[in-house]
Parts: sequence; structure tokens; C-alpha cells
Amino acid sequence: MRRILVIGAKGMLGRDLATVLRSSSDSEVIGWDLDEIDIREEKETVDKIERLGPEIVIHLAAYTNVDECESQVEQALAINAEGTRHVALGALRCQAKVVYLSTDYVFDGKKMAPYVEDDPSNPLNVYGLSKLKGEQYLQTLMEDFLIVRTQWLYGKFGRHFITSILRQAQEKGELQIVNDQVGSPTYTVDLSIVLSVLIERNARGIFHVTNSGFCTWYDFGRAILAWSGVERVRVTPISSRALNRPAPRPSYSVLSCEKLKREIGVSLRPWSEATKDYLKSLRP
Repeated sequence: MRRILVIGAKGMLGRDLATVLRSSSDSEVIGWDLDEIDIREEKETVDKIERLGPEIVIHLAAYTNVDECESQVEQALAINAEGTRHVALGALRCQAKVVYLSTDYVFDGKKMAPYVEDDPSNPLNVYGLSKLKGEQYLQTLMEDFLIVRTQWLYGKFGRHFITSILRQAQEKGELQIVNDQVGSPTYTVDLSIVLSVLIERNARGIFHVTNSGFCTWYDFGRAILAWSGVERVRVTPISSRALNRPAPRPSYSVLSCEKLKREIGVSLRPWSEATKDYLKSLRP
């Protein structure tokens, strides 16, 4: 029986992915999180992975607070960059494949057209830089790796844009949402299904995976409120500059998923359909 290790198994994506993997294959799926492994520690990480001896290591653990990363540079690099190197070294000890989740923030958003996998990277913030360095470690150290870039994740097991909008709508009569960042909201359940397909097909290299279509955060916020039946909340568009968050974001970071469709034969449903399904799952 094939053994799959999921690092970051208690996170929003990790919990959905572990469920999908266990239901879609006869693999033994083992989940580790902070209680089981500290990827900042090289010897601990390498030794624990080697002792377990998985055939596949899915590396989801990351420092994902984008704004905090700007002031916690050392920590962001220790987890997202060096931590990924440690995971790769452990996987090499047992000849395991590494599947690594990366981000649209490796791009600067200046292309103003969907990014393909081999477009030049140029991160605007520390988070994007740290994740890019993780990608580079895998590409340098390993032959059998799969890097999956995605964006704007939401799901049942975590805090994210949708939970924030619904909470703020209960607390306030007016919301201000940025209208100059464009991307593709992506449901962790849909992403998990495609990750399992990529693993089964033994895909290698870099793939972009998001729900299809794109919108601004402002469009997304208005849709969430409308589809949730929330009324009497005024939504005002604002600029990223007016919001003045610590980490700069790319203005257009839509990821092209044409390679996924061409090579694997898979396309994800529209973000609007996926979001409606997620919102239905919240109802009692």
C-alpha cells in the first residue's frame, strides 16, 4: 500500500485533502501538523520523514499571514523557504515525491493577462518571495516534484475572506472592499480533488490550479452577501492604496490553468458555482 504524508494536515486545505485522498484511493494517508513536526528544524524534519518512509510527501505547511510576513521576514523564510528545503531533504532520503503548494504572489501582477507556469516570477511581498524560494529549493534539489500554484483559497476549515465578510456584515452597516486586485477565488474541496488527480497521474513540474473565471475582491464580496441573503449592508469599493496594508499585492494575478486542461484533461468549475456550493454548506 502506498504511503502518503500530508504536512500541514490540520489546515484549511489539509483537512479537505486528507479526506479526498482517503476516499479516492487505497493509499495510507498520514497527517502531520505542528504537534508532530517543526519544519524549521532540519535534523528533526529529515529524520522523521526518513523514519516514516512515505512514497509521497504533500507539503502544505506555511506561514500564510501575508501582512505579518513583512515584519517577520526571518520567520517567513525559516518556514516557507528553509522549511521546504528540509522537507525536500527528508523526501530525498526515502526517494519520495514532494507535492508543494505555492501561490500567485510569486508574480508581480504587471502582465495584465493570465499567468502561465513559465512566466518570470517577481514577487512584490515577503510572503511571495519566501514561497518562491521554496519552489526554487525543490527545483534545485529534486527531480520528482510537483509544484501547484493556487490563490484566494476558502473552505470549511479555516478563516478566510468569506468568513471575514459575513462576520463584518453582521457587525457593520457598511463594508469597504478593494476593487483593484483581480484573481480567482478557489474552493479547497475542488482544489483537493484536482490535487488527488495530479498525484494519481504522477504529474511533475509546475501546474496552476484555480476555479475558473476571475473577479475583484469587491465583486467577490458583493456576490457573497447577495448569495447569502444579506441585505441592508452597503458595500463601497476602495483602492489598495486607501486600505494601506503592510504587504503590497499584485493588481492582476489570475493564473492560467490551460496546462492543467491540456496535459491532465481537467478543468475546475466557475468560482461562482463553487462559492454558492460552499455557502450552502454553511446553512444548518
